Amino acid sequence: MTVPKFKTFKIKAYKPGKSNIGKIKSIIKLSANESALGVSSKVKRILNNKDLILSKYPDSKSKILRKEISKKFNCDFNKIICGAGSDEIIQMICQLYLKPSDEVVVPQYSFLMYRIYAQIIGTKVIFSKEKNFKVSVSEIIKSVSKKTKIVFIANPNNPTGTYLTKLELVELRKKLRKNILLVLDDAYFEYMKNKDYKSSLDLFKNKDNVVIIRTFSKIYGLASLRVGWGYASKKIIDAMNMIKPPFNVNQLAQIAATEALKDKNFVNQSVKHNIIEANKLKNILEKLNIFSNKITANFLLLNFDKCKFSANYVFNKLQSKGIILRSTEDGYNIKNKLRLTIGSKKENIKFIATIKSIFK
Repeated sequence: MTVPKFKTFKIKAYKPGKSNIGKIKSIIKLSANESALGVSSKVKRILNNKDLILSKYPDSKSKILRKEISKKFNCDFNKIICGAGSDEIIQMICQLYLKPSDEVVVPQYSFLMYRIYAQIIGTKVIFSKEKNFKVSVSEIIKSVSKKTKIVFIANPNNPTGTYLTKLELVELRKKLRKNILLVLDDAYFEYMKNKDYKSSLDLFKNKDNVVIIRTFSKIYGLASLRVGWGYASKKIIDAMNMIKPPFNVNQLAQIAATEALKDKNFVNQSVKHNIIEANKLKNILEKLNIFSNKITANFLLLNFDKCKFSANYVFNKLQSKGIILRSTEDGYNIKNKLRLTIGSKKENIKFIATIKSIFK
């Protein structure tokens, strides 16, 4: 059989956090930074609605959801685009802006989809060095060349949990050439309560050379429904709408995301839970000489350099007990570290008991 020739890509495909372990049935998955509290009760009520019409196409422009986003975050309805997860927004930005002769700059340890979508187009990816796993403004500026088209940053950053302050972000935008697009990913901004932090939307709402990305997969717990959004100048959004798939955000995702935005209590409970549980986990792990970043997002980057066991040893031991963390060697190439999602109270109690038993 002759297969028509297709393009080949020199890229490493994205590997999501593991979801299962052989024959073990009862799994605690702390590998994908998912919501510890599930979803809002408002969303559950909507999803149980028997009158949903599934035989019709969804609204191609996600108008009701965009209106709710505009109202919630006090931003311009016409500057919002919705996607099947924030991944699709990243993909559209790369399709719109990049060609093989261009370059993009991404921090050394950052969300893998920035580099993957750029590499699919054939664009060269330049990795700016980090200092103690923190994005460095000076290193990004050093990495910029005449060919640089886009700089991608997640703030706070995944998988390191570190962040750029308000002043550092403003400094970065000032130092970059005006014709370089700065793409800022706010995926974990809701968890951030640090006084020197400001969300990208709050800082750059009216900047024409910044695109802000947000998601419903994390604090809102809608990871399975795949819904995210982008915010940019109307000119950029209009161009993205021209290349956007026609019905990219399904009806259930649009309705669930709209309801999720209305439930302020659920978000507040999630933030409170995250702060309490992350502090508890951090303190217990430090007694085992496992250290981590300052609490920012809903995960910790665990450092095993001063620990009597290696990250791989602990990873495999936990896995044998049905607990999955994220190895940072795969894709990120960060040695002797693991990423731990802050789970529910029940999951965290099981994790603590298991890791203590490993060290005994």
